[in-house]
Amino acid sequence: MRVHYLQHVPFVCLGSIEAWLLAAGHELKGTRFFLDEPLPTVDEFDCLIVLGGPMSVHDDARLPWLVPEKKLIRQSIDAGKRVLGICLGAQLIALVMGARVYPNPEREIGWFPIHRTPEAAGHPFGRVVPDQVDVFHWHGDTFDLPNGSVLLASSEACQNQAYAIGGRVLAFQFHLEAFIEGAKSLIVECQDELIPSPHIQKPAEMIANPERFDRINRMMDLVLRHVVT
Repeated sequence: MRVHYLQHVPFVCLGSIEAWLLAAGHELKGTRFFLDEPLPTVDEFDCLIVLGGPMSVHDDARLPWLVPEKKLIRQSIDAGKRVLGICLGAQLIALVMGARVYPNPEREIGWFPIHRTPEAAGHPFGRVVPDQVDVFHWHGDTFDLPNGSVLLASSEACQNQAYAIGGRVLAFQFHLEAFIEGAKSLIVECQDELIPSPHIQKPAEMIANPERFDRINRMMDLVLRHVVT
C-alpha cells in the first residue's frame, strides 16, 4: 500500500509507525511542512497519516500551508482513502468534516487512562485497545464529533479522545506511536506548556518507565493492521 504522512514539526514524527510500515512492505512517502516539501495529489497514495504538532488548526494566517493541507485531507476522505489522524491530525479531520475545534478546559499532558466506549466494540480499534489503558497525551485543544462519526474512547480530562468515520477514517488525540526519545523532545520543545495542573505530569514522571512506550507501540501495531490494509 502507498502511505503518505503529513509532518508538521521535526519533533513530532511517525515514531513506531515508520518501522511497522517498512517492515510490512508498504511504500512510505511524506510531506514535511517545516522543509517546504510539496503535497501529493490524492491519486498518489492509498492511505494518509496526519501527525500531531503544537500549532492550532486555526493558524492559517501564520502557517499558510494549513489551507492546502486541509483541502487534501478532505479530498482524501471524500475519495475513500484510508486516513489516520493523531492529535492535531484528529483535530484537522474533525474541522474539515464540519466539526468545531476549540481549547479543552485543561491541557492533558503525560500518562492518563482512556476508557473505551461501548460503541467501540463494533470497530477494529475497540477490538485491539483494552477497556481502560494508560496512554501518552500531549494536547490542549479538543473538538466536537463530526456528523456520522462514532466515539471510541474518552478520558477524564477530555471527552472526545478517539473516533471513527465509517470504516476508513480513524482519529485519536493521544500518541500510541510515541517513543521515549520523542517524549523527551516534546518536553524540551514545549516546556512552556508544563504548568502545574491535575492533568499535566512532571517531565520525570513521563519518561520514568520505558516499558509504557513499548506497550502503547504494540497497540499502535495492532491498530495499523486494520488501518493500513
